[in-house]
Amino acid sequence: MKIKGIVINKIQGFYYVKVDEQVYECKLRGILKRKDDKQNCVVGDIVEISEDNAIIKVEKRKNLVERPLVANIDYLVIQFAGKDPAIDYERLNILILRGFYYKISPIIVVNKIDLLTEEEIEDIKKNLEFLKQLNIPYFLVSERENIGVEELKAFIKDKITAFGGPSGVGKSSIINLLQTAKKLETGETSKRLKRGKHTTKDTNLLPLKDGGYIIDTPGFSSVELPDIKDAQELIGLFPEFAVEESCKFHNCLHLNEPGCIIKSRVEEGLISQTRYEFYKRIYEKLKNERWNKYE
Repeated sequence: MKIKGIVINKIQGFYYVKVDEQVYECKLRGILKRKDDKQNCVVGDIVEISEDNAIIKVEKRKNLVERPLVANIDYLVIQFAGKDPAIDYERLNILILRGFYYKISPIIVVNKIDLLTEEEIEDIKKNLEFLKQLNIPYFLVSERENIGVEELKAFIKDKITAFGGPSGVGKSSIINLLQTAKKLETGETSKRLKRGKHTTKDTNLLPLKDGGYIIDTPGFSSVELPDIKDAQELIGLFPEFAVEESCKFHNCLHLNEPGCIIKSRVEEGLISQTRYEFYKRIYEKLKNERWNKYE
């Protein structure tokens, strides 16, 4: 009899597969094992396991992130603080770009709103207006005052959610309010599983109180630009550029070309000027640092 479950942890060749409320310690079998490929089965994969706890099939993934190596993520919560430290909007846009690149839906969380005046909160709302064009929701929360946490919890229910953002914004505190399991250190994991002490710590999926999982890795806070191959791929990561009208040139870069619909929409206020300037900066950075090498 075959059963399906989700890989919630991997430690030195052992895969921990959760099926309903039970966790099975499994090994790979057959071609999955022979391929000797670290991507053949990863945390987040939906798998079939046999009666003798062997993983015999990995279901098709909706996405795969290489650093950290994890699959099937639904949401990327990009968390900042409203104050101490203030929001870095450049970093915010880079993390949104990374989310779109990996086909993960971003969610913006602004913590520490209890430290803000009404005027400061209104300024943040104004600065985040561009998110509407991208269909990205945002939540203003206070972990200390427990404001907005229940709304966030309801939104990510039954989903796999990763957290990213700079240090000092209360990510760990928010995660602890959302998830049920104590974050296990490597030694504790080994003791619980009655195996020898492992030295490698991998990505874990921590169960949410109301269903779903949170990923407990700092890897999603990286501001390194993903492996964007060319300008057209970059343009595709800006959803607000996907308009029905066509530019004069089919390969328009939306920079200095005549008859550019995107530039017109920016001038008309239909596309955020801030987002457009961000696009131009990223284009120049990639062109100078990466793309020119292949010309």
